[in-house]
Amino acid sequence: MYSEKVMDHFINPRNVGEVSDANGIGEVGNAVCGDIMRISIKVEEGKIVDVKFRTFGCAAAIATSSMVTELVKGKSLEEAMSISNRAVAAALDGLPPQKMHCSNLAADALHKAIADYHAKGKAS
Repeated sequence: MYSEKVMDHFINPRNVGEVSDANGIGEVGNAVCGDIMRISIKVEEGKIVDVKFRTFGCAAAIATSSMVTELVKGKSLEEAMSISNRAVAAALDGLPPQKMHCSNLAADALHKAIADYHAKGKAS
């Protein structure tokens, strides 16, 4: 059902927790399946220098959260905004079709964290 990469990120999630001095936080959820994701970012000079997540959900939800943090660390805000849910799923060698709509919210949470950063008017 799940690829080896999905299982690896589910069993050994990267960047779990919350950035203590985050300047952007995004949270999303899916009422149908109950997955909830929270991503916190630290942005300096236009780049994401730290990113962490907390996710309550299924294996795919945890794996996508972990993968999106790996994909964006060190990236510019523009590069991070271009990452889609499909790109996250592709980086995990795919997700089962029934998990695409309910579990792959990670890019949405990231985009909300970036929007929160901009809303706070942080200059960098």
